[in-house]
Amino acid sequence: MSLTAVLTCLIVLIFALLGATKIMAAGPMPELAAHAGFTVTAYRWIGALELAGAVGVALAPVLPLLAGLAGVGLLILLAGAVTTHVRKKDRLPKLVPAMVCAALVTCHLVLLAGAGS
Repeated sequence: MSLTAVLTCLIVLIFALLGATKIMAAGPMPELAAHAGFTVTAYRWIGALELAGAVGVALAPVLPLLAGLAGVGLLILLAGAVTTHVRKKDRLPKLVPAMVCAALVTCHLVLLAGAGS
């Protein structure tokens, strides 16, 4: 299995789970939304965007341009997550997941761009 395929699967899994959990407001999501300063409804919209990003990235083998656009969208969401954590003065452990996800998506985008050239 190629590195691109592994990254695709990992990103799809992470964002599908995060998105679905936010949409359902399951587990700690309502508290996390409140901490971040979002309503549960707004957090559900973020979850829907994450889920849409996961679907877009999953289409990388057949629609690489769409997958690239979805990856950029996920990076924008992750930049918002990091910004929110910084504004809330959260410590590094709360920033690390968003930063790791951003690194994974960035690597995926670099590999997609390399495959297209």
